[in-house]
Amino acid sequence: MDDSVWRELVEQLRGSPYRSGVISPDAPVHRIGFEPGLTDAEVAATEARFGFRFPPDLRAFLQTALPRGKNFPDWRSGGESALRDWLDRPRQGLLFDVQHNGIWLKEEWGPKPRTLDDALRVASERIAAAPKLIPIFGHRMIPDEPQLAGNPVFSVHQTDIIFYGVDLADYLRQEFHLPGGPPRPEEEHARPIRFWSWFVS
Repeated sequence: MDDSVWRELVEQLRGSPYRSGVISPDAPVHRIGFEPGLTDAEVAATEARFGFRFPPDLRAFLQTALPRGKNFPDWRSGGESALRDWLDRPRQGLLFDVQHNGIWLKEEWGPKPRTLDDALRVASERIAAAPKLIPIFGHRMIPDEPQLAGNPVFSVHQTDIIFYGVDLADYLRQEFHLPGGPPRPEEEHARPIRFWSWFVS
């Protein structure tokens, strides 16, 4: 995607209002701010520190300008432990559902182990081998594989995983109610993602 598209999206997003958490008429309104985009060195340091690679379109967006505001990850100066916990939420949520709700994908993971400890171990191994989900805003996340532009954005809450955009630009326009842009493609045209697409209903 041409860099001008990201510059246009940044300008449309700048100052956009949004609410977070439990939405009610008296919920506080936040506005999106931006800092200068991440440098090549900052991108490389972030990827090395957290063990993932930004997909090309997310990298291009974050290098155009770094969004700031409640529920946006701060890849430049955010606390490392908080960012690691954010990155670990998909694993935590999935294991919660295995432990408390009996979730098990028999066709994909094989027969369910007899003990809970073994089930949690196998599920953890499957998650560790899956593409990493990188937070964009709150629990909206994008997979780091494949290393191509156009990966879908998921809304991830435990194993309740749904498409929230067929790609990053589509997601940003939908989440923040931006005008214009091309017609939204159908969700069935979203790229399937190893492991995570199993949970999308």
